[in-house]
Amino acid sequence: MKIIREVTDLKDKKVLLRVDFDVPLRRGSGQASEIEEPFRIKKQKETIDWLLEREARVVMVGHISDLKSFSDLVPQLHILIGQEFDFIKSVADISAWLDGLGKIALLENVRHPSVAGDGKEEKNDPEFAKQLAEGFDIYVNNAFAVCHRDHASVSAITKVLPSYAGLLVEQEVTQLNKVIEAPKEGKVVIMGGAKASTKVPVIKNLIDKAETILLGGVVANDFLKEKGQDMGSSVVDENAHDLLMGLDLNDSRLVIPKDFVVFDNKILDVGDETMRQYIDIISKAEMVIWNGPIGLFENPIFTKGTDEIANAIISSKAISVIGGGDTISAVGKLGILDKFNFVSTGGGAMLTFLAGDKLPGLEALK
Repeated sequence: MKIIREVTDLKDKKVLLRVDFDVPLRRGSGQASEIEEPFRIKKQKETIDWLLEREARVVMVGHISDLKSFSDLVPQLHILIGQEFDFIKSVADISAWLDGLGKIALLENVRHPSVAGDGKEEKNDPEFAKQLAEGFDIYVNNAFAVCHRDHASVSAITKVLPSYAGLLVEQEVTQLNKVIEAPKEGKVVIMGGAKASTKVPVIKNLIDKAETILLGGVVANDFLKEKGQDMGSSVVDENAHDLLMGLDLNDSRLVIPKDFVVFDNKILDVGDETMRQYIDIISKAEMVIWNGPIGLFENPIFTKGTDEIANAIISSKAISVIGGGDTISAVGKLGILDKFNFVSTGGGAMLTFLAGDKLPGLEALK
């Protein structure tokens, strides 16, 4: 990839910076939205500061799923990235801002109808990319979490402007490559969460590159179902058989829960025997890669499995790499996010990378 640090002169250069501000929100007092987990936003700060220190003029472009507009979040974003910035409400208003003296601005939610009507962002519309690029000298992608999306502000934009990876994207690729290339001996992969369709390809890609793969959540449920376990009302994928095709369900490297916490006829967490087994395996690991909670972590009654996994990892001698929005949220509640060696901002992007698939956003930067 081309990396922005390779550009020696950025003074007065107009930079379109793809950021990742798509974070979970909660309703605060007065029903105003509050940022619940700011990790992804804080990870943008290094590249933003780096560009401003070199006297570039920066317009940040990003999206948020839980709101139509960034407008209500602007005061919180100011605090989290440590910069006051202007707010640009539409693509048509960018040129006026560039003609002024402002140093940094944020464009309205790039998926908002007023910015990219008719879903032009998600359709990777080349004309919208041209409109977005008008007046800029350079494009920088610092949003690893959307690099698996073939969207206009991620992919099509690179055909219009000289394009570079930001410092965060560079770091993500470097660290995740290390995960794939690390020796299989002592490498433990933990796959949980609800989206088995994104986790199973990773399991298939890493099964011969890891010593052990520990399963939890719906991913484990699918395995249990295929092995003949009565799942009651537990959440399972209807296409579990097709998903798991090609995997030996009796492979000793695949470790499936032996006992469970059951409520309302649903498996909602792993049991004590399983936790002891998982913790023992983690304690002997050289490297642990974790994506996806072990149980229904949103409910404090069923968070024990996830919490104990998190504490077991940071108590071990293993190099630890975690990722995924729910995983970060769960660990963030424990206040131990900084105890892990590397925390990926990517959920789907991390999984796509570890599954060995190409990411459009990264391919575009070659």
